[in-house]
Amino acid sequence: MEETEDYVSQAEAITRNACCPWNCTPSMSHVPPIDSSKTPIIWIIGGPGSGKRTQCQKIIAKYGFTHLCTGDVLRAEAATNNSEKSKCVATIMKRGEPFPNDVVLNLLKEAMIAKVAGAKGFLIADYPRQKSQGIAFEKAIASVNHILYLEASAETLKKRVQGRAANSGADEYTLNKRLKTFFEDTDLVLAHYLRKLSRINAEDSVDAVFNEIVKVLDPIVT
Repeated sequence: MEETEDYVSQAEAITRNACCPWNCTPSMSHVPPIDSSKTPIIWIIGGPGSGKRTQCQKIIAKYGFTHLCTGDVLRAEAATNNSEKSKCVATIMKRGEPFPNDVVLNLLKEAMIAKVAGAKGFLIADYPRQKSQGIAFEKAIASVNHILYLEASAETLKKRVQGRAANSGADEYTLNKRLKTFFEDTDLVLAHYLRKLSRINAEDSVDAVFNEIVKVLDPIVT
């Protein structure tokens, strides 16, 4: 699936709807279920066309991190079809309706807890979409160690996506709307996490971008 499609599915899954219809609101226990001082948690954020998927693959190959994205988590839940919740997730997906924030966070938390025993670290792509989601994540799961923002101009992202438009199926109106939403929401997220944020020039070559990422992650991992 192309990055543009990933952004759409995840943007739909992580919405402003805060009420969970299945009462699966994540526990706000004072004891986080994951210790990020031992198992680092990295968020990687980037617009469609930023090279996020490529960089995630390179990070996983070098550091052995466990990679999670909300779109994959939701699809996995829908595919199980062994509970009322999974059936509801599948139904909402088919209808193209937005998912409540609590549903997405609860499933993400379950996926992380299930994998934490063997994880060297977590690389979570395209999360949070909004500042409130980041705050909820840190209350329910663990503090994030660092945020990688693959930064590129709207013009660059647009050209890259349009360059593969035959595969992505992105029309200009839809793409402009996606980019506008991405930048508006992301600016608020980044402003809240300035002390944990690294802006990476995603307009550079793939190798140059990864070299900058390594400079950030090496001290955290070691």
